[in-house]
Amino acid sequence: MVARRALLVSLAVLSLAACGKKPAASGAGDTLTVAATAVPHAEVLEFIKPKLAAEGLKIDVKVFNDYVQPNIQVAEKRLDVNYFQTLPYLETFNADKGTTLIPVIGVHIEPLGAYSRKVKAIGELPDGAVVAIPNEGSNEGRALLLLARNGVITLGDPKKALSTLKDITANPRNLKFKELEGATLPRVLDQVDLAVINTNYALDAKLDPSKDALLIEDKNSPYVNYLVGRPDNKDDPRVQKLAKALTSPEVKAFMEQKYHGAVVPAF
Repeated sequence: MVARRALLVSLAVLSLAACGKKPAASGAGDTLTVAATAVPHAEVLEFIKPKLAAEGLKIDVKVFNDYVQPNIQVAEKRLDVNYFQTLPYLETFNADKGTTLIPVIGVHIEPLGAYSRKVKAIGELPDGAVVAIPNEGSNEGRALLLLARNGVITLGDPKKALSTLKDITANPRNLKFKELEGATLPRVLDQVDLAVINTNYALDAKLDPSKDALLIEDKNSPYVNYLVGRPDNKDDPRVQKLAKALTSPEVKAFMEQKYHGAVVPAF
């Protein structure tokens, strides 16, 4: 009788242990939560969802309309990774908030371009030409870097993402700069010799970045949008599988066909 009772107790313990293991194996290990902004990030993630599902990985995309919560929630481990931001933004966020988020892989650029209705090539800009650039810190730096990379001006530090007009060390054409709100730049295009415009505003103004821009950021721009994680999960096989999918030939073709130069693969 004692032996029988011991056997029953052992079976009960094994049963409880098995029940205790079940919730941990509910499939959470095969699911990755990803914070993203709607366009183009969430659209790209939705595109690769079926492929990842076929490989055994489910991605749960959480769409945000701000740039703070996606980082906060990943840092606090409420979400696994995010895909929405550039490296300069991430570095500034980490410094300001004391977080340690890290870039996993660069995926795409939403390029900044230089447009003109008065000249057909950047070399035709006259001495004293008026150039309009965004007045927002990050985008102003992007505009100046674009001009510097193409030899129009020289910056003291050609890699400084937050460059300002004070950082210009050489201006051989004596360009006159106007700092304006980004959204207004397409409207002043007829009034200046050159305007450096964010792609979303250029598209709204019926400009085609791939055809109309005299200069445009390329995949070497520091403003690549990254998949971002934490030090504890950057090497997680699920994160690496997502990183591989985001930089696949299929995603490159999707971006090129859907966005027509407004979103440029960075791989």
